[in-house]
Amino acid sequence: MLFNSIDFLIFFPVVVILYFLIPKKYRYVWLLAASYYFYMKWEVKYVLLLLFSTAVTYLCGILTDKINRGELPEEKKIWGKKLCIIGSLFLNLGVLGYFKYLNFLIDSWNKVMAHFQAGASFSTMEILLPVGISFYIFQAIGYTIDIYRGDVYAERNFLKYALFVSFFPQLVAGPIERSKNLLKQLGTPKTFSYENLRRGLLLMLWGYFLKMVIADRAAVIVDTVYENSVFWSGMYVIAATIFFAIQIYCDFSGYSTIARGAALVLGFELTDNFRAPYYAVSVKDFWRRWHISLTSWFRDYLYIPLGGNRKGELRKEANLLLVFSASGLWHGAAVSYILWGLLNGVYQVIGDFVRGVTDKVLKAHIAGEKQEVFSDRLLKRFVTFILIDFAWLFFRAGSSVKALQLIKGIRQMDWMILINGSLYNLGVPAEYFRVLLLSIVLLLWVDGKKDRGVDVAERFLAQRWWFRVAAELFLIFVILLFGCYGELYDTTQFIYFQF
Repeated sequence: MLFNSIDFLIFFPVVVILYFLIPKKYRYVWLLAASYYFYMKWEVKYVLLLLFSTAVTYLCGILTDKINRGELPEEKKIWGKKLCIIGSLFLNLGVLGYFKYLNFLIDSWNKVMAHFQAGASFSTMEILLPVGISFYIFQAIGYTIDIYRGDVYAERNFLKYALFVSFFPQLVAGPIERSKNLLKQLGTPKTFSYENLRRGLLLMLWGYFLKMVIADRAAVIVDTVYENSVFWSGMYVIAATIFFAIQIYCDFSGYSTIARGAALVLGFELTDNFRAPYYAVSVKDFWRRWHISLTSWFRDYLYIPLGGNRKGELRKEANLLLVFSASGLWHGAAVSYILWGLLNGVYQVIGDFVRGVTDKVLKAHIAGEKQEVFSDRLLKRFVTFILIDFAWLFFRAGSSVKALQLIKGIRQMDWMILINGSLYNLGVPAEYFRVLLLSIVLLLWVDGKKDRGVDVAERFLAQRWWFRVAAELFLIFVILLFGCYGELYDTTQFIYFQF
């Protein structure tokens, strides 16, 4: 069920109203039923995979917790816990590997065999990737690792744990929640709060604006160029790649914002997954702001166990490259995704080596001023955006061959298309293009406030009622006119559903 669908606009109010009407002790059961119904609207049979991952990690958590609390010798405790966590990882990653990576491995094997003119090849299989499988499996795995480390106790109520894995606002595209945050909240029935209602609905409204007005409109430009990369080149590719940076941010943060708003209406606080990422002053800073729940997941469950930065500089950089390559593979079963992740890792490795030199150069050019000035931050943000946007090209291309083709085409530059109206040939008429640009300006203003630590929603809700109503009605009007009822509108699923 898509957030930007009529089905959800009917489903969500019904869930909220009944949640606050039924007795408190049954509310989590109602949310669990609603969450499974929400997921089953895509493909009924794949709910069995969700249930399988839930059951495996639940049992693994119970066994690990019993071993932790038991009176076994320490050596046996360690081995018992290791067997539990290995079993959980093997079964969950095995399911993820089959559905997401099997055809990629078969195809890669066939290409290697063809290169060496060997006869051993296999046919790929018809496998439909279950929506959101990477998200809920990582969330469930994180829970078992937390129990293994002794950070949390196992949840004994299977239905409450099942709700933690399947909670519908964040089920299919995150944020990837931790048991210390969401599971504890789900264990306590919530009472209705008018403050949560108005703040949650405001977040949802902003999320719909990001998705339906900005992301879906920018997608028209991006698809026009990337789906016909032989025809379009030069500045068109650059423009499309910049718009893709906007598209993927508004698409993914739009989903996360709607999810946070929907959960807040019910009384639950989800992780803020984005913190003005394009205001980052370095690639490392960007990854502290982008898809925060996944970045922190890889940090806590892969980077630190590999040694983090505790075993020397060389080992630290190797760990960094490995983690970002794994992040790329998590996003998609293609070489281009691995290259995207690896490129982001390389950026940071190079940044670590040159940071000392860069700092000296900056200090030499700020006339003895110790404090960094606006122009310094502006330059850093510009360079960071260029690096991140170049990496996005590999992400969007879908294949390394196509990415290289697009990069070669960039050499044919024609700067005049920026001012002669040629960009309107990319599928978005002039009036809609102007609305898109104005909407991006609004986004940058809001993110600028967020970058400075301002709670924009709180500031907005503190205004007079007539101002709030007027602004909200205007935003609804823009969404209806230039989003779902706009000339170019097409109901599209969120980009991160495919991961």
